[in-house]
Amino acid sequence: MNGNLKVGNLFGIPFYVNLSWFLVLALVTWNYGRELAFAFPALGSATPWLLGLMAALLLFASVLAHELGHSFAARRQGIGVNSITLFLFGGLAALEKESTTPRGAFEVAIAGPLVSFILFGLFTLVNLVLPLTGPFAAIVSLLGYINLALGVFNLIPGLPLDGGNVLKAAVWQITGNPYKATRIASRSGQLIGWVAIISGLGSVLGLFPFGSIWNLLIGFFLLQNANRSGQFATVQERLDGLTAEDAVAATSPVVAADATLREFAETVFLAGTSQWQKFLVVNAEGQLAGTLKVDALQRVSRDLWADTAVGDIMEPETMTTVESDQSLLDVVKVLEQNRLQALPVIGENGVLVGLLEKASIQSLVQRTQPNPA
Repeated sequence: MNGNLKVGNLFGIPFYVNLSWFLVLALVTWNYGRELAFAFPALGSATPWLLGLMAALLLFASVLAHELGHSFAARRQGIGVNSITLFLFGGLAALEKESTTPRGAFEVAIAGPLVSFILFGLFTLVNLVLPLTGPFAAIVSLLGYINLALGVFNLIPGLPLDGGNVLKAAVWQITGNPYKATRIASRSGQLIGWVAIISGLGSVLGLFPFGSIWNLLIGFFLLQNANRSGQFATVQERLDGLTAEDAVAATSPVVAADATLREFAETVFLAGTSQWQKFLVVNAEGQLAGTLKVDALQRVSRDLWADTAVGDIMEPETMTTVESDQSLLDVVKVLEQNRLQALPVIGENGVLVGLLEKASIQSLVQRTQPNPA
């Protein structure tokens, strides 16, 4: 799963770690273990590294709690959570869909930082109330600082950060246009990404006294994901209001079950549909009954084509279908989730309308102009 390893389930949500997570785990363990060994030489040789590993795991537990905050807020709105993944730059809660209102979007976006700030308060309180000393006090202080930094960093107003989603919710509330709001938040994220890249590159080249290689890496991450968010918003806006029927191919590969194989061959080779390798078979009522591949003709002697019906050699209908009035945005999700290139479109009384291809959707996107930003 794209370099992700499934660890288990948390509150019914599949939990994954990306392979890059192990790199960060090792770096944090090594870095903090080294600091503890230097600050507390009485710990011996192995204890600092074990405490460093514990600190690293607690750090990622904080990131996980942050993502659970988003997940629980989404669930309160009836939005399913597909998974939570920890990776190089933090975590990601993959939601089934977006909130339907600006307020809902704000609640989901702000929930993660709120969890981080609450954890910051709890760790700070623990350090003040309990008589902790030595490395344990240092670890609790570190976790408090990490959660504060996590909350503040994620509130930077640019996608894909939580602050970008807060900005999106605010612009959506003001303009009433979620797509315009996404584009504005994406542009803000792109700007922030470029600032991070320039500061990181300047630091590496010795031009700036601030920044680090991490600025450069985080900048590329922000820029890439902000661009993707903006492009997806444009696609969503162009498809908004369209249905599955709007993307049905003009010359869909459809053949009647009672047609002979000779008639089918003429349909394939003489009627301008030779680009299709698989045809949808409909019964007398126009309903989808099965499918037939062109190469199936080779399994039947030509002498029998005139007396053999398509329905005699068709394969049973097992394809995923969509309704003709179904939102094209929902259809795109069905295609992506099932990794399909095409879907039959069904109309009233189960009558087949035609075949919808990914290519047809892409053509619609190119032809349809978005509203001005």
